[in-house]
Amino acid sequence: MLDLPFLPFCVLLGGLGFVCVAFVSAWCQHWRGGFALDGSAQTFNWHPVLMVTGMVVLYGAAALVYRLPPAWSGPKLPWKVLHGTLALAAFGLAVLGLAAVFRFHNAHGTPNMYSLHSWLGLATVLLFSCQVGAVPAPYAPTSRAPGPHLPSLQWLAGFSAFLLPWAPAWLRGLYKPVHIFFGSTVLMLSVASCISGINEKLFFSLKNGTTDYKHLPAEAVFANTLGLLILLFGVLVLGALARPSWKRPDADSPDSFQVPAPLSGHR
Repeated sequence: MLDLPFLPFCVLLGGLGFVCVAFVSAWCQHWRGGFALDGSAQTFNWHPVLMVTGMVVLYGAAALVYRLPPAWSGPKLPWKVLHGTLALAAFGLAVLGLAAVFRFHNAHGTPNMYSLHSWLGLATVLLFSCQVGAVPAPYAPTSRAPGPHLPSLQWLAGFSAFLLPWAPAWLRGLYKPVHIFFGSTVLMLSVASCISGINEKLFFSLKNGTTDYKHLPAEAVFANTLGLLILLFGVLVLGALARPSWKRPDADSPDSFQVPAPLSGHR
């Protein structure tokens, strides 16, 4: 990885995330007809925008909260709240993105959950839900849309281990590697889901002989570039998470100190 200080790297990564959101929005607005809420093809266009924004950009930002130098000292609780808020916002956008694609499919009589992209995407959201607090209930026989959300035991474990100030250090130490592993896995799956979704949409949309995908029209070049930008964003986030010098020093801020310790009695 480039030998950059963390803060300039954050600026670079933030700019790249903004470009990803701008690219997917421009693609849907310019080539796919814009946005709507009526079940039309324009309703579907919310799906890629919300998924890229939530599952990639906001999720990546949440993953890097503890790499910020101000988070390296003092109480961890404010940073835990920020981390959780960003993750919940990302999850909320993902749920809205799923609602958009299910509504579009149902309005046009298109089967749900038949493609590899849809399987991968739903698996990603389900795994993500285990990190933030709810999982979609099983499909009802008479409905194509996801059912109500049920509490997640993994989220309860994470909440108990990381946010509650009285959680024992051994519990945090036991659950932390699991949380980190699945967090990185969700990011990788999110990137894979977005790229496969872009590719699938291009194959479905560019069928006309004058704009066939294999002839690489302007829309295909633009959307392929979007896919590469998303991949680059994900790789940079994972690289930042793996860089030891950018990790919060455990010796300076043990997990057990959720609030500043009183001066008396500590020498």
